[in-house]
Amino acid sequence: MSLRANVGFFVILTLTAPACSSPPTAEMEAARSSLAGATTAGADKFAPDALEGAQAAQTALEAELKTQDESWLKSYDRARELAVAAKTAADKAAADAASGRERAEAEAARKEKAAAARRAKLATAVRVGGRVRPPIKMKDVAPVYPAVAQSARVTGDVVIEATVDEEGKVADARVVKSVPLLDQAALDAVRQWEYQPSLLNGVPTPVILTVTVRFTRP
Repeated sequence: MSLRANVGFFVILTLTAPACSSPPTAEMEAARSSLAGATTAGADKFAPDALEGAQAAQTALEAELKTQDESWLKSYDRARELAVAAKTAADKAAADAASGRERAEAEAARKEKAAAARRAKLATAVRVGGRVRPPIKMKDVAPVYPAVAQSARVTGDVVIEATVDEEGKVADARVVKSVPLLDQAALDAVRQWEYQPSLLNGVPTPVILTVTVRFTRP
Protein backbone atom coordinates (compact mmCIF):
# COMPACT_ATOMS: atom_id res chain seq x y z
CA MET A 1 0.00 0.00 0.00
CA SER A 2 1.37 3.41 -0.93
CA LEU A 3 2.09 6.11 1.66
CA ARG A 4 -0.65 8.22 0.11
CA ALA A 5 -3.18 5.43 0.58
CA ASN A 6 -2.16 5.01 4.24
CA VAL A 7 -2.57 8.69 4.87
CA GLY A 8 -6.03 8.58 3.30
CA PHE A 9 -7.05 5.64 5.50
CA PHE A 10 -5.86 7.49 8.62
CA VAL A 11 -7.88 10.54 7.66
CA ILE A 12 -11.02 8.43 7.31
CA LEU A 13 -10.51 6.96 10.76
CA THR A 14 -9.91 10.31 12.42
CA LEU A 15 -13.04 11.70 10.77
CA THR A 16 -15.17 8.70 11.75
CA ALA A 17 -14.12 8.33 15.37
CA PRO A 18 -15.53 11.68 16.61
CA ALA A 19 -18.94 10.66 15.21
CA CYS A 20 -19.30 7.90 17.83
CA SER A 21 -22.06 8.59 20.36
CA SER A 22 -21.67 8.32 24.12
CA PRO A 23 -23.79 6.13 26.42
CA PRO A 24 -27.23 7.62 27.23
CA THR A 25 -26.38 7.88 30.92
CA ALA A 26 -29.30 10.09 31.92
CA GLU A 27 -31.84 7.91 30.12
CA MET A 28 -30.31 4.75 31.58
CA GLU A 29 -30.47 6.08 35.13
CA ALA A 30 -34.05 7.23 34.61
CA ALA A 31 -35.03 3.75 33.41
CA ARG A 32 -33.38 2.05 36.38
CA SER A 33 -34.94 4.52 38.81
CA SER A 34 -38.40 3.95 37.34
CA LEU A 35 -37.98 0.18 37.56
CA ALA A 36 -36.94 0.46 41.20
CA GLY A 37 -39.96 2.67 41.82
CA ALA A 38 -42.28 0.10 40.24
CA THR A 39 -40.84 -2.62 42.46
CA THR A 40 -41.25 -0.44 45.56
CA ALA A 41 -44.86 0.27 44.54
CA GLY A 42 -45.57 -3.47 44.74
CA ALA A 43 -45.77 -4.22 41.02
CA ASP A 44 -44.67 -7.80 41.71
CA LYS A 45 -47.95 -8.31 43.59
CA PHE A 46 -50.38 -5.89 41.98
CA ALA A 47 -49.11 -5.69 38.39
CA PRO A 48 -46.87 -8.72 37.75
CA ASP A 49 -47.39 -8.76 33.97
CA ALA A 50 -46.50 -5.09 33.61
CA LEU A 51 -43.45 -5.55 35.84
CA GLU A 52 -42.33 -8.52 33.75
CA GLY A 53 -42.57 -6.34 30.64
CA ALA A 54 -40.54 -3.59 32.31
CA GLN A 55 -37.87 -6.07 33.40
CA ALA A 56 -37.70 -7.49 29.87
CA ALA A 57 -37.23 -3.97 28.50
CA GLN A 58 -34.44 -3.34 31.02
CA THR A 59 -32.79 -6.63 30.06
CA ALA A 60 -32.89 -5.63 26.38
CA LEU A 61 -31.27 -2.32 27.28
CA GLU A 62 -28.50 -3.99 29.27
CA ALA A 63 -27.84 -6.41 26.40
CA GLU A 64 -27.53 -3.55 23.92
CA LEU A 65 -25.17 -1.65 26.22
CA LYS A 66 -22.98 -4.74 26.54
CA THR A 67 -22.96 -5.14 22.77
CA GLN A 68 -21.82 -1.56 22.30
CA ASP A 69 -19.23 -1.79 25.07
CA GLU A 70 -17.66 -4.72 23.21
CA SER A 71 -17.87 -3.00 19.85
CA TRP A 72 -14.91 -1.07 18.47
CA LEU A 73 -17.09 1.40 16.58
CA LYS A 74 -19.78 2.35 19.09
CA SER A 75 -23.23 3.76 18.45
CA TYR A 76 -25.66 4.23 21.34
CA ASP A 77 -28.65 5.38 19.34
CA ARG A 78 -30.42 2.03 19.81
CA ALA A 79 -29.51 1.99 23.50
CA ARG A 80 -31.05 5.44 23.92
CA GLU A 81 -34.28 4.23 22.32
CA LEU A 82 -34.32 1.14 24.54
CA ALA A 83 -33.69 3.23 27.65
CA VAL A 84 -36.67 5.43 26.85
CA ALA A 85 -38.80 2.34 26.19
CA ALA A 86 -37.62 0.74 29.46
CA LYS A 87 -38.55 3.83 31.44
CA THR A 88 -41.97 3.98 29.78
CA ALA A 89 -42.58 0.31 30.62
CA ALA A 90 -41.45 0.80 34.22
CA ASP A 91 -43.64 3.89 34.64
CA LYS A 92 -46.59 1.86 33.36
CA ALA A 93 -45.81 -0.93 35.82
CA ALA A 94 -45.74 1.58 38.68
CA ALA A 95 -49.05 3.13 37.57
CA ASP A 96 -50.65 -0.30 37.17
CA ALA A 97 -49.36 -1.29 40.62
CA ALA A 98 -50.93 1.81 42.17
CA SER A 99 -54.24 1.04 40.47
CA GLY A 100 -54.05 -2.63 41.44
CA ARG A 101 -53.30 -1.76 45.06
CA GLU A 102 -56.23 0.65 45.13
CA ARG A 103 -58.58 -2.00 43.74
CA ALA A 104 -57.27 -4.62 46.19
CA GLU A 105 -57.73 -2.28 49.14
CA ALA A 106 -61.23 -1.37 47.99
CA GLU A 107 -62.12 -5.06 47.63
CA ALA A 108 -60.67 -5.85 51.05
CA ALA A 109 -62.69 -3.00 52.57
CA ARG A 110 -65.84 -4.25 50.83
CA LYS A 111 -65.32 -7.78 52.14
CA GLU A 112 -64.63 -6.53 55.64
CA LYS A 113 -67.77 -4.41 55.56
CA ALA A 114 -69.79 -7.41 54.39
CA ALA A 115 -68.19 -9.61 57.06
CA ALA A 116 -68.95 -7.03 59.74
CA ALA A 117 -72.57 -6.87 58.61
CA ARG A 118 -72.67 -10.65 58.65
CA ARG A 119 -71.26 -10.81 62.17
CA ALA A 120 -73.79 -8.22 63.33
CA LYS A 121 -76.60 -10.26 61.83
CA LEU A 122 -75.40 -13.50 63.39
CA ALA A 123 -75.15 -11.72 66.73
CA THR A 124 -78.95 -11.57 66.67
CA ALA A 125 -79.20 -15.37 66.45
CA VAL A 126 -81.64 -16.86 68.96
CA ARG A 127 -81.42 -20.20 70.64
CA VAL A 128 -83.77 -22.91 69.55
CA GLY A 129 -86.67 -23.36 71.94
CA GLY A 130 -90.03 -21.87 72.78
CA ARG A 131 -91.43 -20.14 69.71
CA VAL A 132 -88.26 -20.92 67.76
CA ARG A 133 -88.40 -24.44 66.40
CA PRO A 134 -85.26 -26.37 65.50
CA PRO A 135 -84.38 -26.04 61.82
CA ILE A 136 -84.95 -29.09 59.67
CA LYS A 137 -81.75 -30.59 58.26
CA MET A 138 -81.89 -30.71 54.47
CA LYS A 139 -78.34 -31.81 53.75
CA ASP A 140 -76.34 -34.21 55.89
CA VAL A 141 -72.63 -34.90 55.54
CA ALA A 142 -71.21 -37.79 57.53
CA PRO A 143 -67.90 -37.19 59.31
CA VAL A 144 -64.76 -38.86 58.07
CA TYR A 145 -63.46 -41.10 60.83
CA PRO A 146 -59.79 -40.12 61.21
CA ALA A 147 -57.41 -43.01 60.63
CA VAL A 148 -55.38 -42.12 63.70
CA ALA A 149 -58.55 -42.28 65.84
CA GLN A 150 -59.46 -45.63 64.35
CA SER A 151 -55.98 -46.97 65.03
CA ALA A 152 -56.22 -45.74 68.62
CA ARG A 153 -59.76 -47.17 68.86
CA VAL A 154 -61.10 -43.81 69.92
CA THR A 155 -64.89 -43.45 69.90
CA GLY A 156 -67.34 -41.02 71.42
CA ASP A 157 -69.66 -38.09 70.89
CA VAL A 158 -68.48 -34.64 69.89
CA VAL A 159 -71.02 -32.00 70.88
CA ILE A 160 -71.03 -28.85 68.77
CA GLU A 161 -72.82 -25.55 69.13
CA ALA A 162 -73.74 -24.42 65.61
CA THR A 163 -75.10 -21.12 64.38
CA VAL A 164 -77.37 -21.57 61.37
CA ASP A 165 -77.95 -18.40 59.37
CA GLU A 166 -81.20 -17.18 57.85
CA GLU A 167 -80.40 -19.08 54.65
CA GLY A 168 -79.99 -22.37 56.49
CA LYS A 169 -76.18 -22.54 56.18
CA VAL A 170 -73.94 -23.29 59.15
CA ALA A 171 -72.20 -19.96 59.62
CA ASP A 172 -70.29 -20.84 62.77
CA ALA A 173 -69.51 -23.95 64.79
CA ARG A 174 -67.57 -24.62 67.97
CA VAL A 175 -66.94 -27.69 70.08
CA VAL A 176 -68.58 -27.68 73.50
CA LYS A 177 -67.81 -31.31 74.38
CA SER A 178 -64.53 -32.55 72.99
CA VAL A 179 -63.04 -35.86 71.94
CA PRO A 180 -59.62 -34.53 70.88
CA LEU A 181 -58.87 -36.91 68.00
CA LEU A 182 -62.39 -36.48 66.61
CA ASP A 183 -63.15 -32.76 67.02
CA GLN A 184 -61.89 -31.54 63.66
CA ALA A 185 -63.64 -34.28 61.71
CA ALA A 186 -66.89 -33.43 63.48
CA LEU A 187 -66.52 -29.70 62.75
CA ASP A 188 -65.67 -30.37 59.09
CA ALA A 189 -68.86 -32.38 58.71
CA VAL A 190 -71.20 -30.00 60.56
CA ARG A 191 -69.98 -26.98 58.60
CA GLN A 192 -71.31 -28.66 55.45
CA TRP A 193 -74.79 -29.32 56.81
CA GLU A 194 -77.69 -27.31 55.45
CA TYR A 195 -81.08 -26.65 56.99
CA GLN A 196 -84.48 -25.33 56.19
CA PRO A 197 -84.29 -21.88 57.85
CA SER A 198 -86.01 -21.38 61.20
CA LEU A 199 -88.77 -18.80 61.35
CA LEU A 200 -89.44 -16.17 63.98
CA ASN A 201 -92.73 -14.37 63.49
CA GLY A 202 -92.77 -15.83 60.00
CA VAL A 203 -89.36 -14.40 59.09
CA PRO A 204 -86.22 -16.55 58.51
CA THR A 205 -83.84 -15.92 61.36
CA PRO A 206 -80.41 -17.13 62.51
CA VAL A 207 -80.56 -19.71 65.28
CA ILE A 208 -78.17 -21.42 67.65
CA LEU A 209 -78.54 -25.12 68.24
CA THR A 210 -76.55 -27.96 69.72
CA VAL A 211 -75.76 -31.01 67.61
CA THR A 212 -74.02 -34.26 68.43
CA VAL A 213 -71.68 -36.09 66.08
CA ARG A 214 -71.26 -39.71 67.12
CA PHE A 215 -68.22 -41.81 66.27
CA THR A 216 -68.44 -45.55 66.72
CA ARG A 217 -65.90 -48.12 65.74
CA PRO A 218 -66.74 -49.84 62.43
